Amino acid sequence: MDTTTAAAATPLPANPREHLSSPTTRAVLRVQHTMLDAAREHLGGKGFTEMLPPIIGPVTDPGARGAKQVDVDYYGHRYKLMTSAILYKQASLTAFDRIFCIAPNVRLEPLETSSTSRHLAEFHQIDVEVAGASREDAMTVAEELVAHVVRRVVERSAGELEVLGRDPDAFADLLSGRPFERRTHAAAVADLHGLGHDQNPDAEIDWAGEAMLSAKASRPFFLTDYPKGSRGFYDKESRERPGHLRNFDLLAPEGYGELCSGSEREHEYGAIIARMRETGENPAKYGWYLKMVRDGIPGSAGFGIGLERLTRYVTGLEHVWQASAYPKVPGVVSP
Repeated sequence: MDTTTAAAATPLPANPREHLSSPTTRAVLRVQHTMLDAAREHLGGKGFTEMLPPIIGPVTDPGARGAKQVDVDYYGHRYKLMTSAILYKQASLTAFDRIFCIAPNVRLEPLETSSTSRHLAEFHQIDVEVAGASREDAMTVAEELVAHVVRRVVERSAGELEVLGRDPDAFADLLSGRPFERRTHAAAVADLHGLGHDQNPDAEIDWAGEAMLSAKASRPFFLTDYPKGSRGFYDKESRERPGHLRNFDLLAPEGYGELCSGSEREHEYGAIIARMRETGENPAKYGWYLKMVRDGIPGSAGFGIGLERLTRYVTGLEHVWQASAYPKVPGVVSP
């Protein structure tokens, strides 16, 4: 594995055998196994059906925050590797009202993300979508899911946490039963300006800003109401606050940053076409999706939690690549 382009205090392993045989990796992957079991246990108990989304398709999520999509030749047609399952989650609600999936995503992140400690070019998401739900409903599902997963790790993976030097008491505030704090994007921008960070008020919170906000927290918290134009066409615009979206991010404490993004979804044909054009997307590329929308798909809300990011937070890792069996760090050629 070529490590020359990765800036990291903990060096990338020289080869897969070194990484996979490491006591740290084995402990992390056992915790991750517990987390996946807990996620399925919780969501299945809440009436969700697990579905397997495609990993290639004619289009994928366009709102990948500076990352490039990967094209593949599918029998003479240009298809995409999935950057997220968002469009297919909405489509899947024509089968079931409450669905989730755990699937890989591929995003060729900008090279500068190789030093953020929290970006991978290939990662997995726990994706959830609920028909007829509001943003607040989705936030509640995300909060309860994270709390359940962390509780199961504390209960079942004490030995692994000890190997990793992660104190279970770090989660006492998270597991206290108090709701996660909810703050608006505008309030976060004002907070960052007060800290001397030049955050653009019309853009997503940048990576340095996320880390600063996260470092001040002792438990996960939500950021809501991102400005229109900062996210994809599928995030619904607020009727009460035009120019703001009915969306959210969930940030971990201790400087770990974003774990999850979600929103209420645009589901009306005219609104989606207008938002596509506003965001520079060509509606002609989305033929299958727009036909389903025209024929009728439910209004919904949902989110995606980065599995490796959540694992990094729960296990107290320095870098997100340590939470992957076969890590793909942006710009680093690896197996």
